[in-house]
Order: sequence, then C-alpha cells, then structure tokens
Amino acid sequence: MNKPPQNFLARLLAELSRRRVYPEIAAYAVVAFILLQLGEITFAPLGLPNWVMVALIVLVILGFPVVIVLAWVFDITPSGIRRTPPISELDQRPSIAVLPFVDMSPELNQGFFCEGVAEEILNALTKIPELKVAARSSSFQYQRGSGDIRDIGRELGVRTILEGSVRKSENRIRVTAQLVNSSDGYHLWSRTFDAELKDVFAIQDEIASSIANALLETLQPKDQLAIQTTSPTDVSAYEYYLRGRHFFKRFRGRDIEYALQMFGEAIAIDADYAPAWAGYADCHSFMVMYMNPQAEFREEASKASKRAVELDPDLAEAHASRGLACLVCEEFDSAEAEFERAIELNPNLFEAYYYYARTKFHRGEMAAAAELFRKAAEVDPADYQSRCLRVQVLRGAGQLDQARREAREAIDVIERHIKWFPDDARAFHLGAGSLITVGDIERAKRWLRRATEIDPDDSVVLYNVACNLAMLGEKEEALDHLERAAEQGAVSAAWMRNDEDLVSLRNDARYTALLERPDNS
Repeated sequence: MNKPPQNFLARLLAELSRRRVYPEIAAYAVVAFILLQLGEITFAPLGLPNWVMVALIVLVILGFPVVIVLAWVFDITPSGIRRTPPISELDQRPSIAVLPFVDMSPELNQGFFCEGVAEEILNALTKIPELKVAARSSSFQYQRGSGDIRDIGRELGVRTILEGSVRKSENRIRVTAQLVNSSDGYHLWSRTFDAELKDVFAIQDEIASSIANALLETLQPKDQLAIQTTSPTDVSAYEYYLRGRHFFKRFRGRDIEYALQMFGEAIAIDADYAPAWAGYADCHSFMVMYMNPQAEFREEASKASKRAVELDPDLAEAHASRGLACLVCEEFDSAEAEFERAIELNPNLFEAYYYYARTKFHRGEMAAAAELFRKAAEVDPADYQSRCLRVQVLRGAGQLDQARREAREAIDVIERHIKWFPDDARAFHLGAGSLITVGDIERAKRWLRRATEIDPDDSVVLYNVACNLAMLGEKEEALDHLERAAEQGAVSAAWMRNDEDLVSLRNDARYTALLERPDNS
C-alpha cells in the first residue's frame, strides 16, 4: 500500500528542518533582496544598460535551487563544512548526549563531583540497547553555554541532550537536570532535587530512569535494573572514587599515582566497593604498562581486579579491569575472555574494545587488532587513540591507501580534541604518525616537538616519538628516545616486536639490547 501523501510531506518538511535548509533559504533571500535593491539604486546612475539588471535578476533566480541543493547536502558547523548524513545513514534509535554538569557550589571546587554525577548517568543509559548514547569523550567536550543546543545535537548526531548542574554544600546537595530537544531547544523534562548528600545515588538512578522513560515508549524490567547508576556506598568513598577517576583519565604518570591514592582511600572507607577496586587495579596495570613493570604492581593489579569481579560479577567495568590486569600479566587467553564478558555486559564499553585490541596487538594478531580498534572508534567517535593505532596497524600491513584515508579522519578528530585539551601530549605524538602517513612531515615534526615540550620525561611520549622518528629515517635519534623511554619507565618487548613503525631499527645492536633488557616484559 502506498503511504498517504500527507505523511510523505510531513517527512519531507522534517528532513528539510533537520538539514537546516530553511535558515539557508532565509539567509539567501536576505542577501538577494539587498543585491537587487543595490542594483536598482546604483545601476542607472552608473549608466549601466538595462540588461545588467535583468541578468542580476536571472542569477538570483538561478541561484535559489543551487542554495537549496547545497543546504541539503552540506552543514555549516563551528568545526567546518560537513556533508549532512542522509536519514538512511542515521541510527533511528532514540538518542541522547549527556553534557558535563555545571558546578554551582559556593567554592566552585566540585568540578570532579559534578562531572562524576553526569558520567554515572551516562554510563547507566549506555546499558539500554534501545537507546543511542553519545560517548563521554564526545559529549564532555561541551560545557553548558559553549554552543547552541541545536548545533551540539547535530554535531553529536543525537536528538536530545541532558544538561544539569550540581550545588554541593557540606552535607546537602541540589541537582538540577533538564532534557532538551536538540532540534528546537525546547525542554522535554526537567527536575530539581534537594536532598542530603548521601542520597546522591538515588538521585542519579531517578534521573537515569526518568530519561529512559521519557525517550522510550516502554522500559523493560531488565533495563530498569540495568540502569542503576552505581553500587551504593559511603558517600565519602564515592567522592574519593570520583576524584580518582577524574585524575586517571588524564593519562599522565603523576596523575595515575594520585588516582591510585584516591581509589585506595575509597577502598579504606568501603572495602566492598567494586568500582573503586577496579580503578585501583587499573592504576597498577597502567604503572606496569607505562612506568615501572615491577612484579609487585602486576600482583596488585591481579588481586584488585579479581576482588572487583568477586564483589560485582555483573559490572562490565570490573571485567574490563580484570582483562587489563591479565594483559599486563601476559595471560592473554584470560584477558580475552574477560573482555568478551565485559562487552557482553555492556556493548558500549570503550575500554573493553580498546584493550582487547591491544591484547591482539601483543599477540601479533594484527587483523583482529585492527578490527577491534575500529569497533572502539565506533563506540567512541571522539577517541583518537583507537583511530591512530588502527592507522599504525594498516600502515604496517601495507594497506597504505586505507591507512591514508583513515589517517585523515584521525587528524580531524585530534584537531577537534586539542582545541579543548591543548596540553594532551598523547594526542600530539599519536597524531604525528597519522600526519606522516598523509605526507604532512613538517606539521608532524611540530607535533612531536610539542609532545616532548609537554612531557619531556614520560616513557610513553619518548617511545612514540621514537616510532615517528624511525619512520622518518632518523634512526640514531629514534634509538636515543627508545633508550630514554626504557630508562624512564616500561617498554614492552612484545609490543616492540610487533610494532612495524620500528622496522628500520630491527637490525641495530642498540635495538636488540633493548629487547633483551630484563625489565622489559
């Protein structure tokens, strides 16, 4: 049966609105009117023949359909001109982005807490398969007031946006949240909670549940249970946990050490708090991977991650933490099993895909690593790490055309990222590899210099700078950086052996000596 004409017309009008054709038509009409008025006023005094005015009118008329076509195909955004995806390419599920909540506390020193509350709600919503949720690293780039809601929604590809604020004072908390339609900026739902600080868990759960009910026609009982934001604990332990997570995400050695202290404080208050054990394990795993491969750190990562899984077997983050601990202990089969379980529990958990991919890399299974890095980037489109490492794998496999295409995409993501985080050394040294892939050598060298300016003694920075220098043919300087990386922290021999960026160094005695160092695992 053919669909009624009025339904087609309604869909067409909605699609015109989504593609922002109407504002472009209005802008063109204003410009055309001004041009015609100027022509009418100035052409005659200038002695121009009548056909010039006629030609201007014809050009204005002919330009009208051109403007409609261009407005239909392209979007003008703060990040540049982009092709508007056709409706067939869009995920038709209800969709939402959660922005970081604004700190309204008197001292304005609760940013970590506000961010943590918003992230807990975001993580809960990702557990509902019927709901598309923008990844944290994508949505947390936007603060309230940083842009028009309609532009943010279009850039993130979501129909609704959750924004809010937190005012925390002593043992009281006020949380305000509002769900906004990104197409017109109108509120769909809003609520203010005034309660004791210990009630923050119930508030988070109620916001997540209310949002899910507002966006979905029906909420399955299993989904209602899944969107519990976090295991209730002593609120002081929760605050330490949020502080730890805040610092852990900075990915610098000193921040990892501080995060470890915060997770330890949370565990000291509540020894049965699974998320804090997972964070504690992750810090030790990172120390093994990037700073100091002591057997003691491996043991701590293993014990803490086991404890997290024992306390909450259905917590995807606990299984991802356990997988990472198994990876640094080189228990690769166990690591893969844990990552598979984490993905089963939460198919939108970026860390599970990302570290699963790194496990495959360590094992030399490059095709599988490339595919998992692709999935990680699909889960979190704003993540640059998975994109850059996939480019590295493609380049090493000789798939140069594909590597160049994806390198350009990775560079675009990094350029947007460093606008918000200009001191992220990792973005610069990983991005340099993609710049080399597309032949932008001078900018690659600038990015490498910038990375070493930010963290001159960080082993991860030194290692990745060495990889890029090796690709550029600067072997001696590359080896100097590799040796400094080994002196400053951990350099994985397994990763080095499979890293095709270092292929030009493999016959050098200094490279062989690094592989044979007893502290390189």
